[in-house]
Amino acid sequence: MEKRAPVSSGTATFWLIVTTFLWGGSFVFNKIGFRDIPPVTFLFLRFALATLFMALFSLKRLRGLDPRIIRKGVLVGCALASANLSFVMGVSGTSVTRAGFLNNLFVLIVPLLCYLLWRDKVDRLTGVGICLATGGLALLAGGTGFSRGDLFSTVCALFIAIHIITVSKVLKNEDVYLVSLVQFATVTVIGAVLTALLPHRPITVGTAAAGALLYCAIFPTVICFTLQNTYQRYTTPTRACLIYTLDPVWSMLGGYVILGERLNMWEGLGCLLIFAAVAVPLAIRVVLERRGHKKYDVEEGMEKRLEEGAPAGQEGLGAPPG
Repeated sequence: MEKRAPVSSGTATFWLIVTTFLWGGSFVFNKIGFRDIPPVTFLFLRFALATLFMALFSLKRLRGLDPRIIRKGVLVGCALASANLSFVMGVSGTSVTRAGFLNNLFVLIVPLLCYLLWRDKVDRLTGVGICLATGGLALLAGGTGFSRGDLFSTVCALFIAIHIITVSKVLKNEDVYLVSLVQFATVTVIGAVLTALLPHRPITVGTAAAGALLYCAIFPTVICFTLQNTYQRYTTPTRACLIYTLDPVWSMLGGYVILGERLNMWEGLGCLLIFAAVAVPLAIRVVLERRGHKKYDVEEGMEKRLEEGAPAGQEGLGAPPG
């Protein structure tokens, strides 16, 4: 990895918040794009453009592209494709507010998967978060029902968690830019195949859809990856995850201001509980970190598992799909 000048915690926090803002905006722009472009086709076009931009961005690195990087990039790219396919199906079938909060459940799913796969301990804070999230899901379902889009958004959280764990276990010292290029290309190929196989309505790309496509290809994909990969290493995993809980807050504000979405009382309470399920345990861990309780940086067993696979600086490859 290239040596970089130290970055202050405040600077890292600022740019990671910018990253969540761009991710949150992608929910709104995906929704706008789906008005003219079917979700799977939108996914294909978005990642085709992102692959092109990343290839140009990584032009001087392409000589380092070898079969090992391609194999690993394709593997994690399949996990990324699963997360993004469930993401677009979720956003197309529910409000961006509900999709944003449901996607954020990946923070709780990661330690659960680590428990199922390696019997890593699930601590009490995570247990409290799971209970709160279950209550939030029940309130969402009790408000207007649990739609197909809500189901896909919840499945998306599972695939985000799988992608994060896959990255941590498969990647070691590979060039993260080249791996991301292969990941984006893998999603593009899968999207192209599905676009060719699945029936879809005729595509008429208007100005709004074209702008939404460019936004999603550049900002939450290429730029967010670069920001996350650059700055996440200068904070702790727990603090980074706490910052990422802002993602659904931005999507909710975007849905309210731009799309005119409104939540009823039960939906609002459900989203609030899901947000608390993720944010409260993380906030408590940040406080404990500051008091010197290092074991609360993340769940102790999970931290060991994840750090065995991914050195500092490669966390950006496990970004949310938005």
